[in-house]
Amino acid sequence: MPILRYPHKENEWIEPDEIDRPVVTFGAITEIGSFELDVHRHRKGQILLVQRGALSCEMDGGLWIVPPRSAMWIPGDTLHAIKATGALEGYCAFVDPGADHRLPQRSCAVSVTPLLRELLIRAAHLPLLYQEGGAASRLLAVLLDEFVSAENDDLHLPMPEDSRLRQIVNLMMVSPDERATLDVWAKRIGMSARSLERLTSRETGMSFGRWRQQLAVMLAVRWLAEGASIQQVAASLGYESVPSFVTMFRKALGISPGRYMAARQAEPS
Repeated sequence: MPILRYPHKENEWIEPDEIDRPVVTFGAITEIGSFELDVHRHRKGQILLVQRGALSCEMDGGLWIVPPRSAMWIPGDTLHAIKATGALEGYCAFVDPGADHRLPQRSCAVSVTPLLRELLIRAAHLPLLYQEGGAASRLLAVLLDEFVSAENDDLHLPMPEDSRLRQIVNLMMVSPDERATLDVWAKRIGMSARSLERLTSRETGMSFGRWRQQLAVMLAVRWLAEGASIQQVAASLGYESVPSFVTMFRKALGISPGRYMAARQAEPS
């Protein structure tokens, strides 16, 4: 399949579930603007690699951020919606449910090794109806081997179902620089701080503070991948100083934001 560019030309997209091959691959590039794919599903599972830029994916009651050199696994028949802003280069493999029993049963994100990256890029240039049993099939088998052995990349935010917590989520998304305390947020939705803390833990598996920090980390990664400076990101998240933001980021991901993005934006060796 040729590399797709957004917006698609008429009749350029072919539904991967209709292709009689265990793995169907393609690449997608958009240089400017943004695009959204509304809620949809595929029978085949989906490996989605971001090589440049960043995208977000909402599914399974959670929000995922996929930065450069990460890949997302979307199991078959999973409802999901995808959004990207700015320049994006990505590669995708749709995998038949019976192709490999080792594939994850649940959604996850993984760190992409140089080999996995090159396999996905190479596979994206295969013909749609490649000859089975030959070199293409062997390449795709190695691709699946490499994917199932990849390490998890935890950029996942559990999304609550409770309408009151959803109200807080929406407000935080609109004004991520809002640094209100737990007590203030609780009063806004007519709850006590203790009740809000318990509800957040029950709905997300995290404390309110940990959940809010995870949201900040995910937004930071997305903005950095889109080209924002560390200073701009710190200000957008309401931090009074860059060092305090860097400390939070390092505590969450074990690495400073500068080194995190430098490693992901380095040219392939």
